[in-house]
Amino acid sequence: MANVKTIRSDKYNLALAEALKEIPEFDKPEWADFVKTSPHKERPSIEPDFWHKRAASILRQVYIKGTVGVERLRTRYGGRKKRGSRPAEFRKSGGKIIRLILQQAESAGLVEKVKEKRSGRKLTQKGKDFLESFAK
Repeated sequence: MANVKTIRSDKYNLALAEALKEIPEFDKPEWADFVKTSPHKERPSIEPDFWHKRAASILRQVYIKGTVGVERLRTRYGGRKKRGSRPAEFRKSGGKIIRLILQQAESAGLVEKVKEKRSGRKLTQKGKDFLESFAK
């Protein structure tokens, strides 16, 4: 039986993104077409369903890593910034998109906030069942 951790992420994220389009809480904000996702990017994303693909990717990361916060996800989605003739350096991704997607998932009942030794958000049982339903 396939598992979310072992299945190919590209096919899984596309299937999950299509399902997230049906959930009303995961609406793309109107400003999302005009902002870059990270300082290392040169332009905003031009994909029409970028918001749902990123939401699917974030939910998969929360499933894999357990409890995860915005800062850890910013590091995950960051990259190397070109700085002209100077050497490239790593830059974290922007946090607004990640934070808003986590808030949308929280309002949909898929994730919940955790205040323990390791703070952040983790999947609820409803969220785990929802994500595992696409692994088959």
